[in-house]
Amino acid sequence: MSTYDLYTSPVPRDTWDVPAAGAARFSWEYDDGRQRLLDLYQRGKDKQWDAAKRIDWDQPVVETNVMEAGDEICPIYGSRQWEKLNEAERDEVSHHLSAWLFSQFLHGEQGALTVAARIVESVPDMDSKFYAATQTMDEARHVELFSKFLTEKVRLFYPVNPDLAKLLADALSDSRWDMPYLGMQVLIEGLALAAFGVHRDIANNPLVKQLLAYVMQDEARHVAFGRLALRDYYAQLTSAELADREEFVVEGCYLMRNRFIAREVWERLGFDVEECVEFTVRSPVQQAFRQFLFSRIVPCVRDIGLWGPKVQHAYVDLGVIDAANSDLDALMRDDEEIAERMEREHAAELAARREEVDAAIASGDS
Repeated sequence: MSTYDLYTSPVPRDTWDVPAAGAARFSWEYDDGRQRLLDLYQRGKDKQWDAAKRIDWDQPVVETNVMEAGDEICPIYGSRQWEKLNEAERDEVSHHLSAWLFSQFLHGEQGALTVAARIVESVPDMDSKFYAATQTMDEARHVELFSKFLTEKVRLFYPVNPDLAKLLADALSDSRWDMPYLGMQVLIEGLALAAFGVHRDIANNPLVKQLLAYVMQDEARHVAFGRLALRDYYAQLTSAELADREEFVVEGCYLMRNRFIAREVWERLGFDVEECVEFTVRSPVQQAFRQFLFSRIVPCVRDIGLWGPKVQHAYVDLGVIDAANSDLDALMRDDEEIAERMEREHAAELAARREEVDAAIASGDS
């Protein structure tokens, strides 16, 4: 069966074309670059992994409760719409929400793949080209991973969210080399990293926890890359140039907020869409979720120097201004350490299984 057959609504079979803008930049300067970026490049090389081998794909997933979490994670949990659903209908909501969520992760990773390749082409510095090349490989692996997970475990796809598609198109169609960085490395990747973290921590399914933790290990480096490169560049810009980029950040953050309202799911299931959206926006649980989602974006935007009144006002309006005080370095260190700990625990578990099997074989032989 083709993945086209697994979509909730038909998607075009031809490509989605975003016109390219800007120059392909070559540099003839091959001397050592910025040590922080070269260190990140080395880590990018050292941390490459194979999604087919590192992840235990034999672990089962229940389609109607992919993350094995409680009903309270549903955005409309407790609403009038939720209360009138029977158990089978709630299972259907759970399946569709998981399909929608992981589909957006997948589409975002394809966007990141394209943007990373674009950065290799357009960025003027050789050290940035080096690192972006490792990120391109990371993103290809993430597309492979989420595609396999949706096809084999969830068995349902949703089309790309319109807000995500707009931000991708805006970032890719801008001729300035830093805009794909800003749109992808700071906004899209920053939000995805936080979303991965939320769902990694609430999931009880071992496969879901494993794949999200390993992807986050890569994404932490990607956000650090955008942060390092843009902080240096934006320190040189005029106030007018910074204001233009702040406008892009404000629009992008509202698009990212809207991306997680799940409007497409309520439409697909025939619910009262506006009622579901209004409940989601007002829900204290979902407000806390949005606060956490911006925990990686807000301090990064502040750190790279895009912290004018318009940006701060937008973050107050979104209810995420307190995230400016987040320790971004500590958050990303935790992301990498959690992945490494999970890998050690999984390796120990596999070793214990092998010992049990070997002991059983030896006992049978004797």
